[in-house]
Amino acid sequence: MADESTRTGSGSGPGSGSAPGPGAESGSARVDAWIWSVRLTKTRAIAATACRAGHVKVNGERAKPAQSVRAGDEVRLFHAGRERIVVVKRPVSKRVGPPVAAECLIDKSPPPPTPIEAAVVGTRDRGAGRPTKRERREIETLRGR
Repeated sequence: MADESTRTGSGSGPGSGSAPGPGAESGSARVDAWIWSVRLTKTRAIAATACRAGHVKVNGERAKPAQSVRAGDEVRLFHAGRERIVVVKRPVSKRVGPPVAAECLIDKSPPPPTPIEAAVVGTRDRGAGRPTKRERREIETLRGR
């Protein structure tokens, strides 16, 4: 057998250099794979679960895990208590390093809440029982509803 590096000719096989490598951009990618590839979620399973739960929207529409994303699509992901709004710059289907991942998206997300803003939500003492109508209204006011 000949080694790939000693091959001659201009075939279209893996050693020809004309085919894109793994993780290279193509026309589109699965939304769950893209979310995982650009490091918005830790695992692809978490990305797929978020899609099935309705926490991912592509161009304003709820997305299923296998839905394709192309360059220019807006992806909204609600994950880890905040909403991430990103625009697909380059679709990738294999996980890439952080510098490359930053080149694959345009982040339009609002800044994450400060720890002080996140701690505003009140909690009831354990065993305090069901809140009264007045307490419930105060809780809703604190939560901004």
